[in-house]
Amino acid sequence: MTEPINAFTMAQSQFDNVAKMLSLDPQISEMLRWPTREFKFMIPVTMDDGSIRVFFGYRIQHNDARGPCKGGIRFHPSETLDTVRALAMWMTWKTAVADIPLGGGKGGVAVDPASLSVTEQERLVRGWIDQIWRNIGPRQDVPAPDVGTNPRMMGWMMDEYSKLVGEYTPGMITGKPVGGGGSLGRKEATGYGLIYTVREAMKHLGIDSTKSVAAIQGFGNVSQYSAIGFKEILGGKVACVSCWDHADRAPFTISHPDGVDPYFLQTITDIYGSIDKEKGHNAGYTIEDGDAWITKEADVLIPGALEGQINAETIKNISDRVKLVAEGANGPTTPEADEVFKQNDIFMIPDFLCNAGGVTVSYFEGVQNDMNYYWTRDEVLSRLDTTITKAFNSVVEMAESEKVYMRDAAYMVAIAKVVKAMELRGWM
Repeated sequence: MTEPINAFTMAQSQFDNVAKMLSLDPQISEMLRWPTREFKFMIPVTMDDGSIRVFFGYRIQHNDARGPCKGGIRFHPSETLDTVRALAMWMTWKTAVADIPLGGGKGGVAVDPASLSVTEQERLVRGWIDQIWRNIGPRQDVPAPDVGTNPRMMGWMMDEYSKLVGEYTPGMITGKPVGGGGSLGRKEATGYGLIYTVREAMKHLGIDSTKSVAAIQGFGNVSQYSAIGFKEILGGKVACVSCWDHADRAPFTISHPDGVDPYFLQTITDIYGSIDKEKGHNAGYTIEDGDAWITKEADVLIPGALEGQINAETIKNISDRVKLVAEGANGPTTPEADEVFKQNDIFMIPDFLCNAGGVTVSYFEGVQNDMNYYWTRDEVLSRLDTTITKAFNSVVEMAESEKVYMRDAAYMVAIAKVVKAMELRGWM
């Protein structure tokens, strides 16, 4: 069994590799290897039975040279300071590669939200704001939903922040419900953004999307709309998806010989992306172990769950048919697995390019909050398509001109933009 991957070590390693390629000044490299600010705080929560339970929250602000920090808040049992550090760093590169005027941040709480009642969840999220509100805001650091959090929680956080500052401040957080300061198109933004990059990659590689098959890990918001987009936008087939079973505390893969129907699966999926296995089985779906998704005969792999899922062990089971990997999750591929992709000439769409659709529409949401004027869903998705397509093409151009791996090319594009902003602000 391989040792657990330290996400922050991996993020630093990826950065260090590209810093050497760019011959980056060691002093600048040292500044970018570490977060600018880190917060860890205690959140005491009164539970429904009257007891008090202590949770620990995090907020990491990696770099704000290009604008306010931006990044989600994850509620997950395995959340640590290092996972949040890594995710904050990746957010810096994500906003830069998408060329939106924001920096990188991330937050989290080590908790399984499914173990809490709705009222306990509300007390926890309001407690998170109570501890950090002075250090976030529309011109400082703008949080958003992520793994284990949802629009309703963002609405509670916005309400708590507005009470504390004494004025209605919808732009302090994104991913809010529509009608409560949220943007149309935000729900599907990350998944559809991923599909726009897959579409462009298929054009680049000369692949017929209508004859393509995808295997997807995860069935949260990103993977749900990736599956829908793969079928509806690209005309392809989704062989399987995997998800986490909260009852058994274990992952599993669900597949169908004719391809899965993402709309049906949504009807038997809870708010945390866990599919009801029994209902799936009764509908003719096959239930397999959690790693089965990566073994499927597919052209496209979409790891859309957690970091480190395609690693030195799991990649041994990958099908020879795979031509393209689209990273819906943050940091799902380890450096060892990257080497296998390079050796086998598998085209990689790196995470902070591939899943930048969410932060792009979050940026659009903040713009709409500032204007107090809201766009239609079609306007939002059209602007998203334009932004993501431009970002993808800039990375492909870098990869071809410098003859480097796509992940390295994305880092080159992003790091250059961040360093330029630091120079213009006189930070060096």
